[in-house]
Amino acid sequence: MLMPKRVKYRKLQRGRMRGLAYRGCNINFGEFGLQALEPAWITNNQIEAARVAMTRSLKKGGKVWVRIFPDKSVTKKPAETRMGKGKGDPEYWVAVVKPGRIMLEIGGVSLEEAKKAVNLARHKFPIKTKMITR
Repeated sequence: MLMPKRVKYRKLQRGRMRGLAYRGCNINFGEFGLQALEPAWITNNQIEAARVAMTRSLKKGGKVWVRIFPDKSVTKKPAETRMGKGKGDPEYWVAVVKPGRIMLEIGGVSLEEAKKAVNLARHKFPIKTKMITR
């Protein structure tokens, strides 16, 4: 699973996801990309599932670049626990994605193969996305 090796603070505040992504909104590595159209927290499991779906679809050819990294910890308190007693323990890691952000890139394949791979990956994310070309 994707997660940071070390973090300065173990427990982070939730924050807000207002506005558009100004960084990471251009295709820099491949020819095709998957762009987010809504703000969301994308978990490490969702990123990994999309990556695996794309690489399996491509078989041997092509290359996949993952452009987002889950560096925010999300905490959770155990079920049926009374209020108080502090913040819960970190459960999983998320990447904060804003509209316009390129989440995945793909290169070295034809348009048809890329469409098929991106469509498989698109179903792994809980947000609306679109495929874009360089």
